[in-house]
Amino acid sequence: MKCAYTAGILDRMLDDGIHPDYVIGVSAGASCGASFVAGQRDRNRRFFVDHVSEPDYMGWTAFRHSGGNFFNLEYIYQDLTGKEGADPLDYDAILANPCEFWAVATDAETALPHYFTKKDISPADYSVFMATCAIPVACRPVEIGGRLYYDGGCSNPIPVRRALEAGCDRVITVLCRPKDTVRTPEKHRSLYHKALARFPKLVHSLDVRHERYNAVLAATRRLEEKGHALIIAPQEELDITTYTKDPVVLQGLYDTAIEEYAAIREKLLEFCGSDHCLGA
Repeated sequence: MKCAYTAGILDRMLDDGIHPDYVIGVSAGASCGASFVAGQRDRNRRFFVDHVSEPDYMGWTAFRHSGGNFFNLEYIYQDLTGKEGADPLDYDAILANPCEFWAVATDAETALPHYFTKKDISPADYSVFMATCAIPVACRPVEIGGRLYYDGGCSNPIPVRRALEAGCDRVITVLCRPKDTVRTPEKHRSLYHKALARFPKLVHSLDVRHERYNAVLAATRRLEEKGHALIIAPQEELDITTYTKDPVVLQGLYDTAIEEYAAIREKLLEFCGSDHCLGA
């Protein structure tokens, strides 16, 4: 739910006509990225503010109706997002956009990241978004092509290296935590160790996730110092959790992003260059 901040940043980037060549997202960041590539301003905000109050979105009602998902991923990414849904993703716009789009999920058995493209989604099947958002324990793994997947943050929380390997020379990194964050080890280890016992490699990946996150964030900060990256992140730690569902709080987070964007706007436009800023 902290991605309500991301929603605000991406909406303002759409306002400024910023069109990257390459977008890669993790967990809720992937679904936010999809709306961004589709050019659907305000859609991300609606998913974090308006829809969150619906009983089948998240919580114990959603858990019962979905057969074991605290976040009812099928409701969010099929019932709401599908072609006939209440708030559909503009799939045709995603395909028409020449921008590459990637979503990161984690293979439950190998604990390695798997990278899905826009070709792996369709208006009738948005399982890719379900997979990248399937938080271990809170959600059941999502099956795609005979493999089980969990949240992409379990294996590659900030996929900057992937973007560089793809040929990107400048990387905009949108985070939901301050850029000087130092993550600590996961809590409730005994719980996920027991619940995920059949996936020992995933358990180990979760045990060291904080180390992976801290290392890649430090590397991204070094890239920023050299002018190859620009990190957009909250100025202060967000006072919400992954499971916050108060629409007033989430709207406030979105509004905070809009306000903080103003402070970095000129720097961002200069970083992007005229080739990627249309009508700014």
